[in-house]
Amino acid sequence: MDSSQERRDKRFYGIIAIVIIILIILTVIFSSNKITKAIIDDSVLNNGWSEDISERFYAERLFGLEKQASFTYKINNDTYPAYVSVTTIKTLFMMDESDLLDQTIKTIKMETNNLGINLNSTSKISGNRVLNNEHTTNYVIYNGTDNSKNLSEEIKIIGEAWNCALSGTSIICIGFAQVTDNSDGNAVEFLDNWARIIKDKTDTFANIYNSNTFIGSNGLIFNVICD
Repeated sequence: MDSSQERRDKRFYGIIAIVIIILIILTVIFSSNKITKAIIDDSVLNNGWSEDISERFYAERLFGLEKQASFTYKINNDTYPAYVSVTTIKTLFMMDESDLLDQTIKTIKMETNNLGINLNSTSKISGNRVLNNEHTTNYVIYNGTDNSKNLSEEIKIIGEAWNCALSGTSIICIGFAQVTDNSDGNAVEFLDNWARIIKDKTDTFANIYNSNTFIGSNGLIFNVICD
């Protein structure tokens, strides 16, 4: 029969073994939770488009089990400002794509509210398409009005999201473009920057806007790299 000391020793070594196993499991989890950051490659950024390095963002939550990285790309055009943000989310369990799209819409509503943009909810267009990286995405498009200036300007916004199984990440892209300029009292719609954000090789958006300007291989979101 084991003595009291032997029983205490067994319990002690049993606890040590459990702690070691837990540490090994945590090490495996943390080492496998590295984030592959989705980006728009420099080769696609031309004609005034470039990354705004000052808006790079990275955060870790839940002791590093959840990570987020974001890059923002803008065009050097004060008359018709436009930008695209690419956000990568890494969680222990990949997000459901319907939840991911819901989060994308919430992000759009929050950002437009912060920028003083009135979002026209009835203008919503939704659908899916295949990007150059071969991922099938879900997207939503809204029209809006920027009331933060002396003269209101028309805005177009896209939110597009997908899961990248290879890197184990969820991607959210937000594209924003001002498409009118009322500064001289004669608003003319300018869709070039908007087209550059959303265009792809097919007629996904050409039919919506009745213009072949929206067909091309150099669309910014179309060329996001995520794995």
